[in-house]
Amino acid sequence: MFSVTILKGKDIFKFFIGIFILIILIIIISKNIKKETTNTEMTTILTNKISSITENNLSFCLDQVLPSIDNKETVNVKEIKTENIYEDILKTQIASIREVYNEENNNLEIINNVQETGENIADNPVENKEIEKEKTDVNTEVITQNPIAENANRQYGNVKIKNQTTYELTDEMLNPDIIIDNKNIILFHTHSCESYTPSEAYNYEQTGTYRTTDLNYSVVRVGTELENQLKGYNYNVIHNTSYHDYPSYNGSYTRSLATVENILKDNPSDIIIDVHRDAIGSRSDYAPTVKIGDTDEAAQIMFVIGTNEGGLWHPNWNQNLKFAVKIQQKAEEMYPGLFKPIMLTKSRYNQHTGKFASIIEVGATGNTLEQCLTSMKYLAKVFDEVLKWKIIDVTIHKSI
Repeated sequence: MFSVTILKGKDIFKFFIGIFILIILIIIISKNIKKETTNTEMTTILTNKISSITENNLSFCLDQVLPSIDNKETVNVKEIKTENIYEDILKTQIASIREVYNEENNNLEIINNVQETGENIADNPVENKEIEKEKTDVNTEVITQNPIAENANRQYGNVKIKNQTTYELTDEMLNPDIIIDNKNIILFHTHSCESYTPSEAYNYEQTGTYRTTDLNYSVVRVGTELENQLKGYNYNVIHNTSYHDYPSYNGSYTRSLATVENILKDNPSDIIIDVHRDAIGSRSDYAPTVKIGDTDEAAQIMFVIGTNEGGLWHPNWNQNLKFAVKIQQKAEEMYPGLFKPIMLTKSRYNQHTGKFASIIEVGATGNTLEQCLTSMKYLAKVFDEVLKWKIIDVTIHKSI
């Protein structure tokens, strides 16, 4: 016998409707669970992102570059609503930018005050060192006894150049259209033992012909004076006082190159100056001197700029020359005669190490150390007149 169950169409329809509704309910419940999980995960991710942003906001980053910013505006993560995250972040960064702008405006006022009063009012105790700063409204006169002929063969504006190369110096090559962004200044001495004519104030025992290993009486002392003067104008100066020409004079440039390259690893710099004394040997009494004002006698200064004509790789030489022209242009406006003509040579002199590298020769064997120290306060003033305008430009450009 067979049992036969008769299913009506209406019952079958109801059965499938029930199954369909059950499936819809399962799908809805699954989506809600997934959405809840996703919201929880998104909340966690957003919280982490907000924390990362607020810990590394623009104010924090700028504080690493501008340590003068002490009162940073901070953001509490708990106070940020996730639905307004972009608005809150934007407000935070705008507040940071405004604070930097206000702080830099204050710095600009300090710079202007220093320029007008000649006083250094910075908080840094090293920079507050009493440094005699010179003004520009003074008369100058070259007073060198028995001078040596300059033999300049090129002139650009008020700058004379003694070109010892075969390069034809065009106006374009001499136009000082350079932008000096990096204000770190490196000073060093390839010939550390070069010295001057002893005087009553600076009498010393020579350990060679116009040479001494006592760095208090050599050209290194001149570099220290330039360092102090530049720091008085708030520049960051790295001054290396190592011997490079003692105990052996040969190989001086190889040793000084290693020194500069080592300094540059931790102190990126464009302005790199090798401070020397003019090594003219035929005239031990040669003392190129300029009188500034009523009383100051200063040793004359000379830029020596190398090129690649000697066969060594040197892509920077034209930039180096433009830098020397830029500095000397300003010096001729402020203290005519402080500089002798720029000497452009075939040798490289390690000047490939920087965009604005040079040799600066301060005085000669006949000059006294006093005269060379006096030169440094005027040289530092010239440097500041050239470099400070870039600081002001940066401040104006940041006026958001």
